[in-house]
Amino acid sequence: MKLYFNPRSRSVTIDWMFNELNAEYEQIQIDFASKDSNLDGLHRINPMKKLPTLVDDEAVVTETAAICAYLADKFPQKRLAPDVGSPERGVYYRYLFVAGNTIEPALSLASANMEHPDAYSVGWGDMARVMDTIEKMTPASGWALGDQFTAADIVFGGLLDFAAKFDWIAVSPKVAAYISRIRQRPSYLRAHPEMMKKAVGNRLV
Repeated sequence: MKLYFNPRSRSVTIDWMFNELNAEYEQIQIDFASKDSNLDGLHRINPMKKLPTLVDDEAVVTETAAICAYLADKFPQKRLAPDVGSPERGVYYRYLFVAGNTIEPALSLASANMEHPDAYSVGWGDMARVMDTIEKMTPASGWALGDQFTAADIVFGGLLDFAAKFDWIAVSPKVAAYISRIRQRPSYLRAHPEMMKKAVGNRLV
């Protein structure tokens, strides 16, 4: 498997996922400031020209949640996803998709001092509802699905971690405690040595 990678991008989340899986992959380093064959290759396979982008034989997978879900299912023995058909699977999907579909768009607008003029017409609603959703979905102890850490925590918890680091949200004690548990994981530490200590325009590419 090949991961198009930049250490100041969302691809770090996928590196974290690989660390949790203890699975090997090839990093294709991308420098957005200079044009080279790696950047040209990324543009050919991903019309969004964004990271992360994963290539697994003939499969090209983009979007953080989709890649994490793909990898969790590819390595079922690692138990980073609940069983297909189980009641927990629906909860798992909710955590995977609420992060990118609802929370991140709202936080991105808010960080730019913007808001949508009609919150009821967009999928992410408004910040008040997003913050209420974050508070209610954040586990008081353990992980999103209980005792078992899963890809849901990498996607949902990883976004909260990023948002807290860049002061996109004021975290409650419960959210702060969840983020602290995430930051103590050895796989998280291996994947995030310097990644988010400094912002580059307060955004990820």
